[in-house]
Amino acid sequence: MTATVLLAAALAHLALVFLSIAPANAITARYEERIDAYVYPEFGQDWKLFAPNPMQRNDAVAARVRTRGEDGVLHTWAWVNLTDQDVGIIRGNPAPSHVHQNMLRRAWESYVATHSQQATDRLRSELAADYLLRVALQRMGRVRHGEPVVGLQIGVRMTMVPPPAWKTEKETDTPTFRKLRWWPVTDQDYKGL
Repeated sequence: MTATVLLAAALAHLALVFLSIAPANAITARYEERIDAYVYPEFGQDWKLFAPNPMQRNDAVAARVRTRGEDGVLHTWAWVNLTDQDVGIIRGNPAPSHVHQNMLRRAWESYVATHSQQATDRLRSELAADYLLRVALQRMGRVRHGEPVVGLQIGVRMTMVPPPAWKTEKETDTPTFRKLRWWPVTDQDYKGL
């Protein structure tokens, strides 16, 4: 009996997740609200199974830290390209980690989505900012040259991916840059890292 219930639950789960990413059809049109209520946010996908939508922009996320010396003087260190670090780990790896493929990129995308002019959910924007900060802190560490980290700044270089040769529209190949404010860093920010 238990095996039958578990099998039915597994099949229902797979069917609902499949229907959430399948092309529009009569079933998804009729039961869209119920399917979405089950699937999102736990099992949501940002791609479509039969028609992937590739990224249109390359974002290179970098960070730099500010430390406080024993004499109380603040030191600002050079930018570290966190995206290049991830790409270096992925390149040539036959089974790259999800962390190196997506964590930093998704943290940045979530920050941008929740800090746009249309964003209205304050709690979600605070969570996205905290998540981005913690991802960067995890990569940068607590100490730089023997001095504790007391501040972190994130900057991003955004470059549009050129369209395919058969497309007529032209994208600018000039990168744009965005620098976020300095975040103060405390021991609390490192909890659980």
